Amino acid sequence: MLWYVSLSFSLLFVWGPYLVVGNVGDSRAVLATRDKDNSLKAVQLTVDLKPNLPEEAEGIRNYKGRVFALHDEPTVARVWLPNNDAPGLAMARAFGDFCLKDFGLISVPEISYRCLSEEDEFFVLATDGIWDVLSNKEVIDIIEYAPACSSPARTLVQTAVRAWRYKYPTSKVDDCAVEKVQLTSMDHINNETENVDSLNVLTSLNWSGTVRTDKEEDSSKFKQEEVNSELGLEWSALEGVSRVDKLLNLPRFVPGKEDEAWK
Repeated sequence: MLWYVSLSFSLLFVWGPYLVVGNVGDSRAVLATRDKDNSLKAVQLTVDLKPNLPEEAEGIRNYKGRVFALHDEPTVARVWLPNNDAPGLAMARAFGDFCLKDFGLISVPEISYRCLSEEDEFFVLATDGIWDVLSNKEVIDIIEYAPACSSPARTLVQTAVRAWRYKYPTSKVDDCAVEKVQLTSMDHINNETENVDSLNVLTSLNWSGTVRTDKEEDSSKFKQEEVNSELGLEWSALEGVSRVDKLLNLPRFVPGKEDEAWK
């Protein structure tokens, strides 16, 4: 039952030299790439879709939902029912929480795309349990300098749990789900052979608008931000309990080579 339960997601799709990104809620996708000095930096691919964003808050209020922060956490805007102080959702878009669907909460993803380069190494997708206590730069440093004999992801999750207990000693440690997707260099694409129609399709996906119902048209668009980050494997952690799920090595998909990929 998802009446008072919600979840966020981030989705990546590598299509030739392009990366298409979809995001709902406050999960975050980050691209790790090499800078000119060969240092690892991160490009934040998604916007955390929270109620503190003016465009998101306005869309919710247009449908009678309320947006405000509690006195004991003035920096955390939440979404509330019109006549009830519930559920206090800290996301502006989410799957579930059906009690808010008539009051401005949507599950329409924000879509963007970018061109990949030879300097791009891997992607990171993680829930807010990581990003609430560690900056993107801190995450990069943890992964890059993790001992060779240990899992960088384990080190990251353990560090996040310790940060939660230090910064919020009276709070429950939020769930931490992390996935690292490694880019391989097996299928580099010559831009001169790129299909023009494919390029036009992707161009139209630059940034999707906020859509709440057929009454609303394209809302204001978010700008991509550059931040610093990186991660390891996919993990789930609650109160310090960690679990490895999988490590993905994602080859770059080449248009026109679908049949070869499945042989």
